[in-house]
Order: sequence, then C-alpha cells, then structure tokens
Amino acid sequence: MLTMEEALKQGSKLVTQGEIVKGIIIEVRPKEVLVDIGYKSEGVIPNNEFIDFDAVKVGAEIDVLVEKLENKEGTVVLSHEKAEFKKNWERILTICNEGGRVMGKVKAVVKGGLIVNVGVEAFLPSSQIDMITPKNLQSFVGNSYEFKVVKINQDRQNIVLSRRELIEAERSDKRAKLLSEMVPGDIRKGTVKNITDFGAFIDLNGLDGLLHITDMSWGRLNHPSEVLKVGQELDVVVLDVNKEKERVSLGLKQKMANPWDNIEAKFPIGTKVKGKVVSLVPYGAFVQLEPGVEGLVHVTELSWTKRVAKPSDVLKQDQEVEAVVLGINRDEQKISLGIRQLDSNPWDGAEAKYTVGTKVKGKVRNLTSYGAFVELEEGIDGMVHVSDMSWTRKINHPSEMLKKGDEVEANVLEVDRANQRIALGMKQLEIDPWEKIETLYKVGDLVTGKVTKLASFGAFVGLQHEIDGLVHISQISEERVEKIKNVLKVGQDVSARVVKIDRNERRIGLSIKAAAYSDEQLKEEQKILDALKPGEDLVALQHAFDALDEVKTTD
Repeated sequence: MLTMEEALKQGSKLVTQGEIVKGIIIEVRPKEVLVDIGYKSEGVIPNNEFIDFDAVKVGAEIDVLVEKLENKEGTVVLSHEKAEFKKNWERILTICNEGGRVMGKVKAVVKGGLIVNVGVEAFLPSSQIDMITPKNLQSFVGNSYEFKVVKINQDRQNIVLSRRELIEAERSDKRAKLLSEMVPGDIRKGTVKNITDFGAFIDLNGLDGLLHITDMSWGRLNHPSEVLKVGQELDVVVLDVNKEKERVSLGLKQKMANPWDNIEAKFPIGTKVKGKVVSLVPYGAFVQLEPGVEGLVHVTELSWTKRVAKPSDVLKQDQEVEAVVLGINRDEQKISLGIRQLDSNPWDGAEAKYTVGTKVKGKVRNLTSYGAFVELEEGIDGMVHVSDMSWTRKINHPSEMLKKGDEVEANVLEVDRANQRIALGMKQLEIDPWEKIETLYKVGDLVTGKVTKLASFGAFVGLQHEIDGLVHISQISEERVEKIKNVLKVGQDVSARVVKIDRNERRIGLSIKAAAYSDEQLKEEQKILDALKPGEDLVALQHAFDALDEVKTTD
C-alpha cells in the first residue's frame, strides 16, 4: 500500500472520466473522506457510501469511480459505492441468479421498503421483510441477514430481494420435520402466539398448534387469558397430530393428573368440605374445593328458611365457605354442594309441632296481594290467604284487615313440609255465622247498620254479627238515584228491610226504600226476588229491582 508521501512523489497521472482507479484516503472528516488518486486535485466521497464508516482509516487504499474530473470547486468527483457496484455487478449476477441466496446489510429505509447492500444496492419490499409486515422498518437498519434474490433487472441494474421467502421455507422445513417426528404424548416447548375466545395458538418453533380452552385446566375457565398471555413460554402435551392437514392439538392440563379420577374417594357424599367462592351466577355459586375441582351450590341450597333471590345476596366473590357434598357426577365433572345442610332443617319437626287445628300466634312479616305471611318462629312462616281472613267480609287485599307488625292469632289449616308451607286461617277461630244465618236474619226483617262501602251499583251496610248486606242503587229511594254518593255516605246509619238471603253465595240483599213497605208490597217484591237463579250474584239484583219498578209503574 502506498503512503501519502510516495503517492505525492509519483505526481499527477492521466485519469479518465468513468474509470475505476485506486485512491488513498488522506483525511477522514465527520461526513466525508478526502481521497488522492494521483491527479492534480483530491476527490471527496460522502460517508454514506461506506458500509462501515467507523472502520475507514487514513492511508487505506480503496477503489473509486471517477464521475467528474473537476466540479465548480475544482474538485474531482469520486464514488466508492459506484466503483464497488460496477466492479461487483458481474460477480453479483453470477452469485445472485434469481432464486439464489446472498448475505447483505440493511443500509437505509426508503419508500416501500429497505435498501440492502449485497455488494451492490438491492431493494427489499416491506412485504418481504418478515412473515408479518413490520411497522418499524428503522429497527432493521444496520443489521445483516440472508436474502433470496427474487428479481434482477440488468437494464436498470437493480435487484429485488426477499427475506420472507427464506423464513417461510425454513418454517416449512421445520414444520415438515416436526410433523414427521411428533407423536401424541410428546411434551414440547412453545410460545403463546395468539389468544382467542376458544383457545390459544402455540408456536412450536416452526409449527403452530391449537391449545383449546377445555384442555388448559381441569377446572372451569371463562377465557384463556385467565391463564395465558401472548409471548409466554410453556411446555405443552401433544394430544393429536394430523399430518395431512398439518394440524396439532395440544394440552396443558394433561401434564397433571386428572383430579376427578378418584373424586368419589376424596369427597364422599355427605362430607363437610371447605372452599373458595370463585364465581357467582344467577342460579348459584361455584366453589373451588381444590385446583381443578369446583362444586356448585344451587341458590335453593343456600338456606332452609330464607328465599334467596340471587347468591350475591348472601355470598361474596373469593369468600371462604363450608358446604356439604350432596352429589357427584364424575363423567360430567360436576359436584353438587349445599350450605343449608350445615344447619338443622327447622321444617323437619313442623308437622308434629304445628298439627292441623292448632291455634298459633305470630307477627305479620309481610303482606302480598293474596295474603299475609305470619312469622311463627325463626325460619318458619305461615300464610293467611285473604279468603281465610273473614267468614262474612269480602277481603280484596290483606291490608284491609292487617298491617305489617300486627300480632295475630290463627288456626293451622295445612302443613306442606316438602314445599315448606303452612296454611293459616283467622276466620276459623270463630264459628261461621252463615251456618246459622236462618236464626239471625229472615226476609222481611227490619235491620239497622252503618254504610261501610260505596260502589257504583249500590252500598254495603255493616250489620250485626259482622255480616254485610248490599243495598242496590235502585233500592235506596222511590225516586231514581243517579249517583249513590249523592244520597249515602260511608259511616251513615241506615234502616233497611231484608229482601233476599242467598246462603250459597253468602249474600244478604237489603232495601232502604222498603223499610216502610206494607206486608203486601213486600210479598210482591219477594215474588220477583225469588225468581233469581240460585247462587246468582247480588249485583244481579239490579235486574230484579228494575223488573219490580216496571211492575209498579204498570200497576
């Protein structure tokens, strides 16, 4: 190699434009190098024309292409890169036949891909960099890789490369090798590549296998992300290999013994167990007894006495609980648990304690549209239906007679231990006055009472013995009454004549206007009233009374 001094002694030599000559680096600057080619002036080469600019040293001999003998500044324009390209092009064509392989270093990012130096500059499209087009192309600059030559254009002197095809070929070879070697039962290392709702795809170093959610754990999983994350490395068991379709089924739970194999021996029916609430659903609570084993406490098995609407009313997530094993289905991997079985069932002795006919006392705990619930003791309620509150009054809602917190007495009518129900009756504490109604009231009797209720068709009058009578609107006055509230008020004292007794329907028909009738007039009314069909509702008395008015008008 010539020293700078030797080169200067030789003096200027003839140099032609387009010629490749040797030059000596006489100065290395931050962005360029100064090269002496033995001409009357030195040449300058930009630093980006060197693959490794840090390795460029003063005194080094390099090949350069003379692009211009003199520019405006009187400097020789040189190119090391073009010299290398021109020098290497034929060699590259020989090595880089389309389909051949070549090593290269990524030089820069350009629109649509990367520039790679393989002795000459070549283009690597973004889609050919990797299996998935990378977002950050800058991260590849400065790195060296092996590439496949996919296209050469000699006229334009450009080369198109692909790294992806080499990766695909490598993975294909690996996949074929893995499929030929892999058998069910193998344990392989892999990396979680992707997670879906139904499972996870595991990269087995060239071959993707499916790890289904049901093969991740012996216990219940809501989503694979509960046990896996993308990028996680793990050992999996090969469950099935389909070489034709290149599909591999994998398992994670199979690395451990199935905890359900001897489940009956570990958790015999009737055993008291402990566990943690892992999930609350509308119909019950799942309790983990050990890893991979969960039991279900149905909402009906939470309490003997309370009607639990939803498990979250009495249990919390992650709460430690005790329960009793009620049933096991090993094939379906199900265990039924009960929490209420930890306590004695207060209904076991209910039939003996509350025999039919027994008089009981209790406090009204709740009112519904059909009756009142009476607490007889802790955990046991009886229900008084509205129809069993009074022999004589028609009760539409229990609030007409009772309110929450009232102390009441009642008779036990029925005990249904299986359904945990006790039927109570308040009216059964007294004798039904309708059983002896003939001794209390007769048609034609003149009675007095207070108006208790007004309706569009008439008024109800409270009589003795807690019996109500009905005065139809047509029987209030000899004159026509348009609205009953215009002539009668609740609480008003009235006198009336008994004109109808219907024992079957437990109704008494009254007439205020007939209070002053003679016996003959009463007999006329009685004929029409007796014509009513047996059991007809007293509201239908309107037709009889209207008919009676027509008879009187005719007379």
